Amino acid sequence: MRLPKSGTVEIAPSILSADFANLASEVKEVADAGAKIVHLDVMDGHFVPNITFGAPVVAKLREYSDLCFDAHLMISEPEKYIADFAKAGADHITVHIETTDDPIGLINRIHDLGCTAGITLNPATELSSIEKVANLCEMVLVMTVVPGFGGQSFMADAAKKCIKLRSLVDSDTRIEVDGGIDPVTAQVVASYGADTLVAGSAVFGKDNRKEAIDAILEACK
Repeated sequence: MRLPKSGTVEIAPSILSADFANLASEVKEVADAGAKIVHLDVMDGHFVPNITFGAPVVAKLREYSDLCFDAHLMISEPEKYIADFAKAGADHITVHIETTDDPIGLINRIHDLGCTAGITLNPATELSSIEKVANLCEMVLVMTVVPGFGGQSFMADAAKKCIKLRSLVDSDTRIEVDGGIDPVTAQVVASYGADTLVAGSAVFGKDNRKEAIDAILEACK
């Protein structure tokens, strides 16, 4: 499934908080609950101090799901690996501005591989760093936690970048927020212009995933 067009708020459950022993069934459950996007947190233990999974896991999961695979590459030298993730079945690939000296070239390469592209920035990184590349992307990701671990607290000041970002990008560009999203913080970021909300424990940490997703969506209205 391709990245949904802008105009609606979408919840992107993050499998970082899912049961890794049952990923296929976990992803199916959020699909049945109405999710159109699943967020794939790829960490390398170098750019961020944790390791999650790589392209082989994405390829295997692709066999069991037709959701939009939103691959967030929290890795050094992403240019070496984007082709692997595209081949594995990622529909959308996001890279960090902090990891490349040629963001425009990298975004063009992602498009050449048939994927939609995204750029993201850490909480401490200035929004000005992505101004030249933001409108080349189908989605821009604002981190509201320091990437590397799940379950961190929402950083309100970082979320405010969405306000200026919404004025910088085209109306059909999605703004995604990742970190500490729950029904309370979802209301805040939606008011700032975000329309794609990555939620980990707020979805996978609940017994009823449909109720969890619906609660976040309702808070955004």
